[in-house]
Amino acid sequence: MPNLAKLSPKLHARARTCRAIVECPKGGRAKYDYDPKTGAFEMKRLLPDGMSFPLDFGFVPGTRAQDGDPVDILILNDEPACVGALVECRLIGILEGEQAEDGERYRNDRLLSVACVSHLFKDVRKPADLDPDVIDNLSQFWVNYDALRGVKFKVLGVEGAAAAVAALKDAKRPG
Repeated sequence: MPNLAKLSPKLHARARTCRAIVECPKGGRAKYDYDPKTGAFEMKRLLPDGMSFPLDFGFVPGTRAQDGDPVDILILNDEPACVGALVECRLIGILEGEQAEDGERYRNDRLLSVACVSHLFKDVRKPADLDPDVIDNLSQFWVNYDALRGVKFKVLGVEGAAAAVAALKDAKRPG
């Protein structure tokens, strides 16, 4: 089985597209992590009753963020994708965040994207095209999600697609 984390992100800067691997489908309570050694998705934790992932959540393969994991990505889509799905995405922005854990602070941004196959979100090009409550709810989800684990997450801001493309270009490639 190929190592999904080492697949090419297939970033197309002009089109603002890249590939993503879904770890946690929208509406699910299970947090899965991809294990490149086994090629399997391991269930790491369950969210409490009443809390679920607001969008498909996963990673951009072939990247490494400041926290050592692949770059995180949120995907607007008409239907929740399954765990392990490879999704071609159009970048619309970035939720810039800072995480504090074990006395260390580091950036832990989440790219915002739309599945290229989406009908419902085909006209969304930037975060401002979404209702402001959507961004507020996404921000609050990550603050609460990390708080459950004893980690502090602070939203630093929301930027557009150009910043998302730049973040992917700057992401280190796994060695």
